[in-house]
Amino acid sequence: MQTPDPSLEALVLRVHEAGWSCFHALLNPAGLTIETVGDGIPIPGSHWGDEEAGLIAHTVYARNDTPVHSLLHESCHWLLMSEQRRNALHTDAKGSAVEEMAVCYLQVLMSDLVPGMGRSRMFLDMDRWGYSFRVGSTQAWFEQDAEDALAYLSDKLSHTHGVPGLQIP
Repeated sequence: MQTPDPSLEALVLRVHEAGWSCFHALLNPAGLTIETVGDGIPIPGSHWGDEEAGLIAHTVYARNDTPVHSLLHESCHWLLMSEQRRNALHTDAKGSAVEEMAVCYLQVLMSDLVPGMGRSRMFLDMDRWGYSFRVGSTQAWFEQDAEDALAYLSDKLSHTHGVPGLQIP
């Protein structure tokens, strides 16, 4: 991931704008707890710091100013992990390169389940934040170069069965 462009950073959709309840409805049935962190307080388990979501064991941490893409990204890491990895999880998901791509693919799919987000907005927000792919934009990657990510994701489907409304192609 590249460093976010500060001029574009403010334009990404934030968790408070989408509403906390949608994330609880999506992620709690899968066994992931969402912990709200107070404004301005450091987020526990955040690999990137600042407003980026954090992961510790079976809990994802976020603030009102956490970008939706960040909360979904960390949650998708958790969804694709084995129970053994989840139990040892603290801050760094430590996934392989193909798992990272599968996480990105899954966060795009899950964006369709978040009010005010959807794929188009997720593509834009990921680009604004500095996600980078060998074919250029997030949308170009998703549509033209994500076969390995989808294959990995399809192999791990049993870990996503608890997410209401999630459809894997």
